[in-house]
Amino acid sequence: MNLLTDNPELYEHQFPDPGHVAARFVHDVVTRFGGGRDLLDIGCGTGRDAGWLSRNGYRVAGIDSSAAMLAHVRKHHPAVGVALADMRSFDLGCRFDVITCLDSAMLYCHTNADLDAFLARCRAHLSPGGLLVAEMRNGAFFLGNTELLDGVRTRSVTWRGTEYTSHTELWIDHAAQLLRRRRTWEWAERTEPLVQRSAWRLLFPQELRHLLDLAGFDVLALFDAPGPRTDPLWTADAPLSGALSGDRLHVVARLRRDGCQ
Repeated sequence: MNLLTDNPELYEHQFPDPGHVAARFVHDVVTRFGGGRDLLDIGCGTGRDAGWLSRNGYRVAGIDSSAAMLAHVRKHHPAVGVALADMRSFDLGCRFDVITCLDSAMLYCHTNADLDAFLARCRAHLSPGGLLVAEMRNGAFFLGNTELLDGVRTRSVTWRGTEYTSHTELWIDHAAQLLRRRRTWEWAERTEPLVQRSAWRLLFPQELRHLLDLAGFDVLALFDAPGPRTDPLWTADAPLSGALSGDRLHVVARLRRDGCQ
């Protein structure tokens, strides 16, 4: 059981985006770098971003590994075509102008082989000259910075009259280059705490640039701020920071027309 992905409405309640900043970020980046309007959202989740884009001039498809999330998309965003698929092996039989992969979804590729497979699938599903837009945690942020690793963070959210409390601990698995998370949920109707474990690959900026180059992409922009999950938030005319020391990493890459180096 995964409390949030099994309950998409609770997920959106826990992580609200009433201004659709993430979707607007995608639109602004696509506009800035000259992308088209056929878009695939990998790790589409509740479809909140895909739905906004579909209402604003895009033809949108999405994939996710959660059947509950996809059921939510079909109910609330019927214009978005979705499929249950693994980001390392999906085959939709068509190509897109833009592929997006937001909120660290790319980092569920834990190994180098996973990352290579994911980028190969992106290459196979992008038209020549198409854009890959990804947003994720920044591995370089953790070089000497323990801000997110100090202690257990407790948070409560009330949904449908029930208070859910989470206790979250993060640590780095240096050998695997993973950020690991242990999250314990408690609520009145449950006698035993629900313990969930997750992990994300930590990619460094130049490592990401190299992986994209090997996969046939030219990096157009690599920046840590602003973005949909930074402070301050993204704005359409924002200059892009190349410091690459913040906790988020954003990349815009174009598939080379020959698809290779």
